[in-house]
Amino acid sequence: MHKSRHIAMVGSTTPSHIYPSLGLIRELVDRGHRVTYAVGEPLTDLVAPTRAEPITHPTILPQGDTAWPEDPGTAMRVFLDEGIAVLPRLTARYDTDRPDLVLYDIGGLPGPLLGVRYGVPAVQLSPTMVAWDGYEEDMAEILTAISESPSGRDYYATLGRWLVENGIHDDPRWHLAHPEQVLSLIPRVMQPNADRVPDSVRFVGPCLDPARLADTSWTPPAGGRRVLLVSFGTAYNDQLPVYRACLSGFADSPWHVVLAIGDKVDPADLGPLPENVEVHRRVPQLAVLAHASAFVTHAGMGGCTEALWFGVPTVAIPQAVDQFGNANLLVENGVGRQLSADEVTAETLRAAVDAVADDPQVRRRLADIQVEVHANGGLGHAADAVETFLDQ
Repeated sequence: MHKSRHIAMVGSTTPSHIYPSLGLIRELVDRGHRVTYAVGEPLTDLVAPTRAEPITHPTILPQGDTAWPEDPGTAMRVFLDEGIAVLPRLTARYDTDRPDLVLYDIGGLPGPLLGVRYGVPAVQLSPTMVAWDGYEEDMAEILTAISESPSGRDYYATLGRWLVENGIHDDPRWHLAHPEQVLSLIPRVMQPNADRVPDSVRFVGPCLDPARLADTSWTPPAGGRRVLLVSFGTAYNDQLPVYRACLSGFADSPWHVVLAIGDKVDPADLGPLPENVEVHRRVPQLAVLAHASAFVTHAGMGGCTEALWFGVPTVAIPQAVDQFGNANLLVENGVGRQLSADEVTAETLRAAVDAVADDPQVRRRLADIQVEVHANGGLGHAADAVETFLDQ
C-alpha cells in the first residue's frame, strides 16, 4: 500500500478522451491518493463521480453538435491552443500545491510541461494507438502531407516555441509521437505493429469504469431477441442515411435494434419506427453491449475496445481520423466487417450484420480475444503501474 500522494491528471474536454481512464482515476482515489483533474467546464460532470477534484477551465474544443475541423493541422491546433490557454491556470494552482506525479491524456498537452516544471514523472494515458519503432518511415506520406501543409507548418512552429518556452527542446514532431512514458489503455490486438512498440509503452489494457459497468438503466428486450446496437459516438453521429437504412433493413426482423442517434439528428426525421427498434439520444453503451449480438459502429477506439471486452462482433462504418485503421484491425483480427459510407444500404447493412453475428469462426476468434483483453489486467494492473512512477 502506497502512502497518499498528489496525482495531477490533465484531461481533454471530449468524452472519447475522458471515458477510457475514468475507471483508473476512480481506482487511484479509492486507493487513497489525492487526484486533481484538469477538465473543461462542460464535462466536469463526467469526472465528478470519480471523487477526483476537478480543476475546471473554459474550453474551445468542439462540444455537442459542433463539428471538428476537417483539416488535420487545424484540428491539431485546437488542442494546442487549448493547452496554451490552460497552462497558466494549472501552474497558478500547482506552484503552491505541487503534484507528485502528472498523468495526461494524449490531448492534454500541458502534461509533460508540468512534469518538467515540477521535476516529477509525466505519464501519458493513451486511449488510442501509439507510435512504434519505424513509425515515421511507415507513415511518411501522411506525416509529410500534414507537416508541409500551411496549417501543419504553423502548428509545429507554434508547438516548438511553446515547448522551448517551458524548458523542452525536443523536436515537436518527436515530442508528440514519442512521450517518455506511456500507459496504453487499449487491447494489444488494436495496436498496429505491436511487436515494434518500444519498452517505454506499457499495455495495461482497458480500464472500464465500474460505475458504467454497473449501470442498469437500460433493460434488454423480453423474448430473447438478439440485440443490435447502432451508435456512432459523440462526434460522428450525424448519420441520418445510416439510421434510415437500419430502420428499413431490420424492420420486422428477428433483431431488436437499439439506435443511439446523438444530438445532431431530429428523431422526427427518422419517420415511423418499427416495433423492434428503440431510438435514444444516447444509451448506457456498456449495458447494451453486455446483451448485444452485433454492433454497428464508426470504429472509434473506445467503441472497438468495449466491443472486444464484451465479445461483440462489429460492422464498422468509419468516418474519419483513426477509425479507418481501427476498422481494418477489426477485420484483420477476424471479428468484424467493414462498409464504406457510400456502400451502406438497407440490404448491405443487414447482410453484414447477419454475417458477423452468425459466423462461428468470428465467435471463436472473439472468445479468444476476449480472454486476452480481460487478462491484460484492467484497473488493478493499471493502478499498480501508475504507483510504480510514484516510487521514482
